[in-house]
Formats: sequence, C-alpha cells, structure tokens
Amino acid sequence: MEYSRERALALLRAGTGLPQTQFREGQEEAVRHVVEGAGPLLVVQRTGWGKSFVYFIATKLLREAGLGPAILISPLLALMRNQIEAARRMGIRAETINSDNTAEWEAVEERIRAGEVDVLLISPERLGNRRFSEEILPDVAGSVSLLVVDEAHCISDWGHDFRPDYRRIERIARFLPRNMRWLATTATATDRVLDDLRSMPGLSFSVQRGDLHRPTLRLQTIAMPRQAERLAWLAERLEEVEGSGVIYALTIRDVRRICDWLKQRGHAVEAYSSESEGREELEQALLGNEVKALVATTALGMGFDKPDLAFVFHYQAPPSVIHYYQQVGRAGRAIDEAHGVLLSGPEEEEISEYFIRTAFPAREEVDAIIAALDEAPGGLSTPGLLARVNVRDQRVRHALNLLSLESPSPIVRDGSRWQLTPTVLGGEFWERVERLTALRREERAQMQAYVALESGHMDFLIRALNGDSAQVGEPSFPPLPTTASPALVREAAEFLGRRGVAIEPRARWAGGESEDAPRGIIPTAHRASQGRALGSWGDGVWGARVQEDKRRGERFGDDLVDACARLVREWAPSPEPEWVTSIPSLRRPRLVPDFAERLADALGLPCVHVLERTREHPEQKSMQNSPHQADNVRQSLGLREEPPPGPVLLVDDIVDSRWTMTVAAHLLRSNGSGEVWPLALSRAGGDS
Repeated sequence: MEYSRERALALLRAGTGLPQTQFREGQEEAVRHVVEGAGPLLVVQRTGWGKSFVYFIATKLLREAGLGPAILISPLLALMRNQIEAARRMGIRAETINSDNTAEWEAVEERIRAGEVDVLLISPERLGNRRFSEEILPDVAGSVSLLVVDEAHCISDWGHDFRPDYRRIERIARFLPRNMRWLATTATATDRVLDDLRSMPGLSFSVQRGDLHRPTLRLQTIAMPRQAERLAWLAERLEEVEGSGVIYALTIRDVRRICDWLKQRGHAVEAYSSESEGREELEQALLGNEVKALVATTALGMGFDKPDLAFVFHYQAPPSVIHYYQQVGRAGRAIDEAHGVLLSGPEEEEISEYFIRTAFPAREEVDAIIAALDEAPGGLSTPGLLARVNVRDQRVRHALNLLSLESPSPIVRDGSRWQLTPTVLGGEFWERVERLTALRREERAQMQAYVALESGHMDFLIRALNGDSAQVGEPSFPPLPTTASPALVREAAEFLGRRGVAIEPRARWAGGESEDAPRGIIPTAHRASQGRALGSWGDGVWGARVQEDKRRGERFGDDLVDACARLVREWAPSPEPEWVTSIPSLRRPRLVPDFAERLADALGLPCVHVLERTREHPEQKSMQNSPHQADNVRQSLGLREEPPPGPVLLVDDIVDSRWTMTVAAHLLRSNGSGEVWPLALSRAGGDS
C-alpha cells in the first residue's frame, strides 16, 4: 500500500492540536513501515515519545485506503481513556470493551458489526472472555488490518510487568488474517525481553530502538526511614514546586494516609487506586490542573499522558528500576524542568517481598486445587473450590488463571465450573516460577542499588534497560531539598499517631463447606458498623508498638489504652457506645479482656464480657480464605449471656480477615444489642 507523507503529517497535527508540529525522530519511519506492510515491527521508545501517534496515524491511513479495522491490546483502563481521546481528535472511531463500560457493550458490538469502528481497544484479559472470543472477535477477525500490542514487554516472562493473559495474543493470532500487520510498542524492553518477542511463533519483529534519555527530568533518591519525615517532605515540596504531578505509593492504605495528611495541610490532592470511584474524573482533574497531585497506586500507570506533568514523587521504592522508569517517565515530557524524587523507607522491603511471594501459587496450593477438582467429576465453581481448599481467595483465582493459560492446560472452564483435563501440569511451569521469582529478587536488589545512588540516576536507569547512556548528563536546574522541617515532622508524627485505620464491615456471608453455613447478604440490622484500628501491624507510630506487646504476650501498655481512648473520642461514633466487650481467646484468655476493661475505665463505660469461645479451634491466621475463616469463627464463638441493649464497642487486638468481628457483631445484634462498633489495636496486612 502506498504511504502519503502529507496525509500522515496532517493527522499528526490534528492529533496534537499543534499546526506546526513535525514528526519526532523515528515516528514517521515507524508509521511508513506499518502502512507499507513491511513486516511485524517492535518500537522501543521512551515514555512521552509518541508511540500512540504511530498506531493511530497508521490505522487512519489503512482505513482511508479501504482496509479493515485495527485491534489495540492495552493493559490499563487509564491508558485506554487517554488513547480514545487522542484517536478521536484525528477522526478515528475508537471504541473499547472493558469491565468499566458494560452498559455500552451492546451498542459497541453493533457498531463493530456495522463496520463503524476503526479501532477496538481491549485488555488482554478480554481475549479470555468467552462471549468476546465466540461472538465479537469472529465478526472482525477476517478483516482486521492491524494488531497493536501496547506495553509489549508484558508478553515476555522477563518483562517487569509480565501479565499471563498476554499469552492469549499468540493463540488468537491463528484466527486473524495471515497478511495482517503487527505493531508492538514499549518503553521498557531489555535485551532478554526483545529476544522473547523476536521468538514469537510465526513472527519476525524488526526493532526500532530510540534514545531513552530524558534531559528535562532531574532524578533524586532520598532515604527517609521514618514515614513522618516523608509526609513532612511531601507537604513542604508541594508548596514549593510549580505545576502538578503524581505521588506514588505501594499500597492503597498508604495512598489514603498520604492524601489525608496533604489535605489536612491544605493541598488540593485526591487518592487514586483500584478502589477509587470516578477514576476518569480524577484523571481529568489532573489533566486540567484542578488538583495539585493525584496520590496513586500503580492503577495510574503506564499510559496516563499529561505532557506538562511537573513532578513524580515516590513514597516508597517500586519493585524494580524498570517499574520506576515507567512511572517517573510520566513527568517532564513537554516542559523544560521536572522532578522525579524517590523517597525510600524500610517497609518497602517487606511489601516487595510480599508481592514476590504471592506472584505465583505454591506447589501445595496447586496440588490442593487439582486434588479438589479430581474429587469432583462434575467440576467446581470458584466459590465451591474455595470452600474445599484452605487457600486465599485471590491465590485460588490467580492459580486458576495461570493454569488455564498453560498449553496444553491441566484445567478447563465449562460455564461457571472448572474441570480437570487429561493433561498433567508439566515441570516447565515450576521451572518458570522459580526462574521468575529469582528474577524479581534480582530486580529488587537492583532497585536498592539505585536508591543508594548520590548521582548518575538517569545513566543507571538507561543501562538497566540496555539502552545507550553515553550522552546522558545531569540537568542544568538544581535538585530539590533532601530534608524536611523538624516542626512539620513532629506534626506528621502526631497525625500518624491519632488518625487510625478504617475497619470496613463485611456485607455478605462467604458460605462454606458445611450445609448450615450462612450465605447471601448479611441483614443490615445484624452487621457491624465501620470500625477503627489504632494502626497497621508493625507500621507507623503505633503498629510497631502493638507488635512488640503482642509478641511478649503479657499485657498491652497503658500508652496503647490512652491512644485508643483518644482515638474513640476523636472518632466519635454515633450513636455513642454505652458499653464495651471483647473478643475472647482460649490461648491468651486475659490479654484482650484486660485491655478492654482498662479502655472501658478510660472511657467511663462498663465492660461486659458476653462472648465466649465454645471450643478449641485452629488459629484464625491459619485459615486462608473467606469460607474457611468464616466457618472457623462461626463454629467456635458464642454468647455466654444475653448482651445489654445499647450500642457497644467491640474490642480485639488484631483484625485481619474481619470475620471474627463480623460473626461477633451478628451474634450481638441478632440477640438484642445495639450498634456494634469494632475497635482493634492493629489492622493486619495492607491493601495493595
């Protein structure tokens, strides 16, 4: 097909909104390669270079020549929203089918069948959806002119963000036209990733690799062991740095904490995570400079595009330097000065280790899943499987997904049920698990080496990506200060000590293996209300203190009693608690009741111990998923006497799964108590 430079340039100018703009080095060559059908192309260019313009301009030119639509496989919803907006500026009819727009699926499907869609954007997970693969894909498969795989490093085992569902791409390729054009794009492909992509069956990618240097971005690392120091630093820098930006944290819990602190200091910030409502509105608020910053997890990830983003700050180090390059590369794309500062703290080691440990299922977990399916010839639904295996919910779902993606697969899904196939899981699966686990630990060590740098940060990142760092130098503008005001650090410490952590009530029963296990929605009148924990296990001001006393197992200190009493007063639950009770334990029968009694004294309330353990039971922490956790509590917790009628403060030391509080609240409320307000010394674990 003939390529028109004039038309391509006009589309670029329409997409950017800049009537005088020109192609960046390599952009036009990539567009021409795709349009002329010169073979599969892999484009490796830095963040902000404009990879999306390559595939959108190519798509428009192909459609104007009468060829079929393009399919764009993209990993993040935030990325899709940015891309659709850019495509529409060029007159491209772009649509998406994803979990956030289910109400629009039918209309989108009709437009696809009518030939009114130029590019369809989907996530890799959509390729595993039966309705999509059986009803939608066949309608366009024969006419697809271009398949774009964005963030292509996700295909490779060696990629920093390997996503198993990307493997489906190779499988659907068999149903697409043989002369179809392929374009893969990424900013973070190491040599090992490139080798993986080049070896994809039936494909021979040409590689266009550009300069990864970002001369307008000044990078810094600052080790700050105390979270109060980091909070104070962020508050001071937001007052000084012009423009808007992103503050990344590793967990949802930390995102909320940072956001609350900065708002208290008068900064216009919002929290952004997988749990945030209205994420598109939050993105638009940042794009329009209506907020100073979004405090975000990696849910605001690879594709968010704001060319004038002035800073990217990290509250903790991400798991690899390649993750870091992706995230910090959001800043300084179209401005002369931008800052990327990584604040490092000790908790990141534990968080990273958790993510490494849980990235793949353990052998015993897979064995338990396969054994359960073997005992159920008719197959099991995921909830049915959870009731039979003592494995965490997310790990069961993750294991099922990974096993189903093996080729050939030892399991298959038939409707809502999983069944075994004749295939035995091969040793290659476990070899891959061991290799990738070792790789993740190597990446973490490399990240720690980056944190320790005093200079040469950009050079380090580019070399980690196997790029050419020969021309890299330090930016001409100065770095940001590396310390925070002692007075503000003290304020941040007080904030951490008094804010508490929310304990959200459960609204549904988990079911269980026993026939009498309750199921369905927990009646509102029998639920706990939202509670509070003084801190998180081993974390912040109080978490480490609780951890220390719990390990000694004698008595919680008076300072913890005083802190909880202060928390309750500031929390001010309404209606106010009229009495206090505690979660009983057969192993340490006085530890929590003693604390509850002293707390009740501090609050001027009576303490009435109405709950009892009816039998010995396994430790709750040994129960790995909701059905087992709920059953374990339900079968061992009861009432020794009728509860008083008023609202009650329900006290425990550690809250993890929340099933103990849920079952206790149900017992209390269904037997005549008033509102149940859970209170714990510590919330275990963290939301990621």
